[in-house]
Amino acid sequence: MTSQRRPEKIVILTGAGISAESGMGTFRDEGGLWSQHRIEDVATPEGFARNPALVQEFYNQRRQAAAKAEPNPAHQALARLQREWPGEVVIVTQNVDALHEAGGSESVIHMHGELAGALCATCGHRWAAPESMAVGEPCPQCANPSARPDVVWFGEMPYHMEEIFAHLAEADLFAAIGTSGQVYPAAAFVQEAAAAGAHTIELNLDPSAVVSDFAETRPGPAGQTVPAWVSELLGS
Repeated sequence: MTSQRRPEKIVILTGAGISAESGMGTFRDEGGLWSQHRIEDVATPEGFARNPALVQEFYNQRRQAAAKAEPNPAHQALARLQREWPGEVVIVTQNVDALHEAGGSESVIHMHGELAGALCATCGHRWAAPESMAVGEPCPQCANPSARPDVVWFGEMPYHMEEIFAHLAEADLFAAIGTSGQVYPAAAFVQEAAAAGAHTIELNLDPSAVVSDFAETRPGPAGQTVPAWVSELLGS
């Protein structure tokens, strides 16, 4: 830590890298689920309009994989930080799995939605998704056959942005863990936090595209770097 004062409010952004050690694939994994499809085909509104069966099956597979995944030491360390830190610890994640919650974290802000959720493309109603969602699944609210995964696709606005920017403006310490720094608006969070006076740190296996914006960096797998960082913050 280079900051001279002990931070009170910590805001943490997590990306795919924190869940990779739990077996959840990233965009850049070779041989994984993402490598079998173009992003334009399975993670855009246009792709869903062209081939809803492909998109539903893709997210069915991701949902099933997420249900089997276990939280790793990085998830558990952040939950410990939330429990033991005397100030506020806000976790914002780009991930659509529930591994933070499984690891013990609370009030996680899912800016890209959740695999466990379903969304009606007609009326906006949300409900718990079945393990396998079919094309034309009816909405329990309006009965239209327009159910889709409740995840944010490329070209759509992430969720909870007003709340996230309010937290960034109050942060004393901002950390990004396992993020590529290539997806906006999340890639600009470090600039927002730094402008508000926060100390900034990146914990990543490889440097992100915005690594130069951080005051401090710690390379390595999240399962090792995050528990060590949390222990340092907590003085244990």
